[in-house]
Amino acid sequence: MRRADREVKDFSEIIRILDGCNTIHLALCLDNKPYSVPINFGYIVEADNKLSIYLHGAKEGRKHTMLEQNPNVSFSGIAFEKFFGSDETQRYTTHYQSIIGEGKISIINALEEKVKGLNLLMKHCGFKESHSYPQQALEAVRVLKIEVETIAGKQNGIF
Repeated sequence: MRRADREVKDFSEIIRILDGCNTIHLALCLDNKPYSVPINFGYIVEADNKLSIYLHGAKEGRKHTMLEQNPNVSFSGIAFEKFFGSDETQRYTTHYQSIIGEGKISIINALEEKVKGLNLLMKHCGFKESHSYPQQALEAVRVLKIEVETIAGKQNGIF
């Protein structure tokens, strides 16, 4: 990281920043052509700080075509951003908190884990944690899981 003084190293603080992100930007690449898409998400931290991020969407489209051929992804999110500056002093800065990570993405087909992923997404979006989903909805939606391999946090300002 170029600005080591802004790096957030504590895993629990990184997770706190992730929790403050409304969406993440999922980045995929195929045939040397990058593609990034903002997407809602949910997550879980399990033993040994193993982080998994769940996503959902339609069963088809550019994102799915790409991930089926290349499961390596990166993602980023911004939890806070505010611009500061003065035309008089010609000094400007941004206060922010952000995360960036990498991992491998897979399609979740097992019903139990699909529901788990959807519940984590609903929880992160501010709804109750446990839902029952109509079978038709479960069949129509694709749930994806990123097994996070690396994640870093960065911030500027007082938080």
